[in-house]
Amino acid sequence: MLHLTKVAFGATSLDHLTERLAGRAAEGALFLTTRYLPKRHVEIAGPDLEEGGSLFWIIRHQLVARSRIERFGAIEGGADGGRVAIHLDPALVLVQVRPKRAHQGWRYLEHADAPVDLGDAAAGLADMPAAMVGALAELALI
Repeated sequence: MLHLTKVAFGATSLDHLTERLAGRAAEGALFLTTRYLPKRHVEIAGPDLEEGGSLFWIIRHQLVARSRIERFGAIEGGADGGRVAIHLDPALVLVQVRPKRAHQGWRYLEHADAPVDLGDAAAGLADMPAAMVGALAELALI
């Protein structure tokens, strides 16, 4: 399995990213656009994969959360001239914070190098204000 990383451009916190994704999902399908289809897209969201890859979000030089990649597709309407849509699951999954340098566009992330989900440890985090979760992540406490 393979994943992608992407800077959450303009998102100042995990709370801000969560609000932005929820707003875009409420408008319809949640997707990002990219110029080129990743060459290794079958390893990320291939038809034979039970569990596809994810897009890991970078905020302030740290991997903080992920969104599952559902599929890749063409942009409808043709206004973007051959661009590709990366369709995402709107649910944001918190991961153990890991440092990651910022970059333009997306980059591949091998499954062995991906941070693990917080899982049950995140259960109490859902009750905390997102700003507090973001502050704890900045301090590398979660």
